[in-house]
Amino acid sequence: MKSKQSGFTLVEIAIVLVIIGLLLGGILKGQELITNAKVRNIADQQSALKAAYFAFQDRFRALPGDYRDAATNIPNSTNAPAANIGNAKIESTETSYAWQHLTNAGFISCSQCSTNPPNNAATADSSNSPVNAFGGVLKLEFDDNYAFINAGGTASTGPANNTNNLKTGSQIPSNMLAEVDRKIDDGKPFTGSFRFSLDGGSTATCVDTSTKEWAIATPIATCGGASTL
Repeated sequence: MKSKQSGFTLVEIAIVLVIIGLLLGGILKGQELITNAKVRNIADQQSALKAAYFAFQDRFRALPGDYRDAATNIPNSTNAPAANIGNAKIESTETSYAWQHLTNAGFISCSQCSTNPPNNAATADSSNSPVNAFGGVLKLEFDDNYAFINAGGTASTGPANNTNNLKTGSQIPSNMLAEVDRKIDDGKPFTGSFRFSLDGGSTATCVDTSTKEWAIATPIATCGGASTL
């Protein structure tokens, strides 16, 4: 006698496919939620630090890092040893002291920022500065390292006119920076108050100079932006 072979019924196969679909949908939704949370974190970080910067300026009539009386008026703080301190430009060693002044004055919470930058550090790094959700180092700095549209209408990644600006830090995917830009500005990497920046190892391919848009179709992983102040 032939043994009777058994297999899955159409109903059973349908149930399995539904379960697989639900699992894949849950995974994709979870990834979307994680991405949205990181975008929101970067946008909120920019907004909070800009607010702290302007609040500091309002209270002390000076800029963090560039404040010549920081050692006198802010507990546990020191003056940056820059020769041009007090000129309303956050430059040279002032870039690392800016976070110390903001932290010790109570405007931001940053445990690694509260002590004196090691060896009067001329650049901000993860030992004396806040970091973004991807580990990139944020900076407050007077420079021309942000994208712009020049007088001829051509898009350029730099140099532009020098101004104080807040860098997001690098290591952020370009499609996420596009979302951040849409949340807090005009969504364009070359215009508005939030723009693309080459700072911290960010690459020029994060943006398209011909279309003047962020690289979204094929995201670049190591990108950064800057909020002009």
